[in-house]
Amino acid sequence: MKKLTIVAALVVLSSPASANDVFGTWKTAKDDNGNYGHIDVAACGAKICGVLVKSFSSDGSKLESENIGKKIIWDMVDDGKGRGYYSGGKVWSPDRDKTYKSKMQLNGNVLNVKGCIGPICRDGGTWTRVN
Repeated sequence: MKKLTIVAALVVLSSPASANDVFGTWKTAKDDNGNYGHIDVAACGAKICGVLVKSFSSDGSKLESENIGKKIIWDMVDDGKGRGYYSGGKVWSPDRDKTYKSKMQLNGNVLNVKGCIGPICRDGGTWTRVN
């Protein structure tokens, strides 16, 4: 029994981080207008997506937005190596009404988001975990 417990512990400790690490609610970086949102990131089948659930103005007050409930992230996948890298998906920027081919990197409670349209890339900023 002791050997089985040790083996199980080693398997857990050596397993790569799963896509579940990115699941939860994230506060976005401020957009061009100083506004920000909360994005719920979850599984969408075998891929990862995120939906805008709350929107805030630059002063932190709640902002009514027609974008609540819209996908901000979709088709993102974990690179499978346990490094916290996600790619292959898209991110929509409501302030610019542009969709970017995107990559994300998770580091604890920080998610760095970047996106490109052709050769033009934009830093989507650092998102922080709400829960």
